[in-house]
Amino acid sequence: MAFHRRRVLRGVVGASAFSGAALHAPAILGQARSRHAGTTINASCFQTTYFEYLKNYFPEFEERTGIKVNFTMQAFPVYNQRTDLELSTRGSALDVVNVTFIYSGRWIGAGWLENLDRFTKDANATPPDWDPADFVAGPQSAMQNAKGETFGYAWEGGAMIMSASRFDLIEKAGLKMPTTFDELTQVLDAVHGKDGVAGFTADRLHHWNWIPYLMGQGGRVFKDPPDNLTPMLDTPAAAASAAWYANLLMKYGPDGILSYSDDQAMRSQMSGRANIRTQSITWHVPLAKHAESTVRDKVRYAVMPRGPQGDFPGSNSHGLGIPAGSRKKEAAWEFIKWALSKETMARVVKEHGYPSVCRRSIIASPTFKEVLTLNGQDVASLFLQVLELGGKTGYMKYRTVPVFPQVGDKINKAIERVATKQQDAAAAMKQAQTESIQDLQKAGLKVDL
Repeated sequence: MAFHRRRVLRGVVGASAFSGAALHAPAILGQARSRHAGTTINASCFQTTYFEYLKNYFPEFEERTGIKVNFTMQAFPVYNQRTDLELSTRGSALDVVNVTFIYSGRWIGAGWLENLDRFTKDANATPPDWDPADFVAGPQSAMQNAKGETFGYAWEGGAMIMSASRFDLIEKAGLKMPTTFDELTQVLDAVHGKDGVAGFTADRLHHWNWIPYLMGQGGRVFKDPPDNLTPMLDTPAAAASAAWYANLLMKYGPDGILSYSDDQAMRSQMSGRANIRTQSITWHVPLAKHAESTVRDKVRYAVMPRGPQGDFPGSNSHGLGIPAGSRKKEAAWEFIKWALSKETMARVVKEHGYPSVCRRSIIASPTFKEVLTLNGQDVASLFLQVLELGGKTGYMKYRTVPVFPQVGDKINKAIERVATKQQDAAAAMKQAQTESIQDLQKAGLKVDL
């Protein structure tokens, strides 16, 4: 059975309840009812568990505010393509949109999203206890421009960590969870093929999975994002890292790994067919929580290994924003304010075990810690550690520049060519560099040649 994004955490066991008062919407919502009675807003996002859960509470929001929400979800690439077109024409068909991480720089930089500071700085629109500062800096940084103005609030933080579905095999080899790239290959050499389990697994989104290894080995995607977007894919560090990562996939991965979706990679761990994976936390939780997992008592978690040049775990985020063309911005803000309030987010965590929220107060709560206590291990602290790291150093800026989707596509294809031995790493990365520069020049951007 295939696992889809909206179903990943279905079957995850909930945790102990918050206090009853925490489950009630803020009083200010009731005050908005007379102003917005009979209003319908259109909101859209890619397919995701958070809004699948949240849709169950829409009737309560409508009762308190008088606002009806027409909420649609599409597949990730379809949503982004349609929303990019709608925003670029400054259309009024949408009132609330997901601000997708890899498009945030493009959408914010082009002025296609409303500045939300005008709402949060207005006490009549937003009560002080809504607390914008409660959103963790790492996820929130992608929702802001260079001036620090805010164009979205994060509902999901994708923090990359590591899991070993068969940690028992690692212990049996007399080893521990790897903390460096060298230790990772040492562990994989020791456990790959033992008990019929592949040592490593991953999905085919190489421009997400490979980059922490690239940066950890001293490489980078762009020269100095967002100011200098000259690609840096043909450097010796990039070629060496591409060869190393392709070997990781092909030497230690299960058969067919190059075609794996994120769901299939997760399933390979859940079934005990593959051991170690580095990926966003959402895909690790089901190993310990899902009813169909066969490794619930064997899984172990850790931060992803460090490279010789440092620690760069992937950290992304998605937020809710208001299109500049919306004619119902005040009603749209009422929805965002409710959907991302402390109370609503706490409820989704409590009732559904959702693991990727971005409010510090919730991440630090006993309930969240209980939800992310997986096979007896405190994974909540790992999650927060990665989110904070991305906010402190800004190393994820490469991914929010407007041209990243095109360059990311070239990276995906290059890693595949290396893994299948169609090209050696130096040739594959040189081709990716050339094609990326051509795309940037077509877009009218200057690059260093």
